[in-house]
Amino acid sequence: MLFIHLTWTTFRRLPMIGPSEARFLERFLPAEAQRHKTTVIALGLVQGHVHLVLRLPGQFDLPRLVQGLKGASARLANQDTTISKTGLRWAGGYTAVSIGRHQLRTAIGYVKNQAQRHPDRAIRDSRAEARARRAAHDAS
Repeated sequence: MLFIHLTWTTFRRLPMIGPSEARFLERFLPAEAQRHKTTVIALGLVQGHVHLVLRLPGQFDLPRLVQGLKGASARLANQDTTISKTGLRWAGGYTAVSIGRHQLRTAIGYVKNQAQRHPDRAIRDSRAEARARRAAHDAS
């Protein structure tokens, strides 16, 4: 069993990931990873880049996996204007770093906290924020 931290950016790091694109990627990326017999353990999104922690089988084709994650997500998002009105385009390349079992918890925390690490690039979803405020108000 192998774990990796996979990262890639939008074209020119432009803020192409908004709330609609994020909802799409949160559904699509785990499904596409599963199609390649890998598992998304953590997913972090900000307006200009994607972070994933993946569990990979002993044998896998990393370039093919990344092609599926990046290429298919952009193609589908760009075909459906309900997903992305402005378009989703990825920069060339990616970074993949292996993670040992002892570093896994730290890597997962790092990936899940991308919005806190990059507050100026966090994805703002006014509908989700309004639901969270209502839920907090109802709980009090």
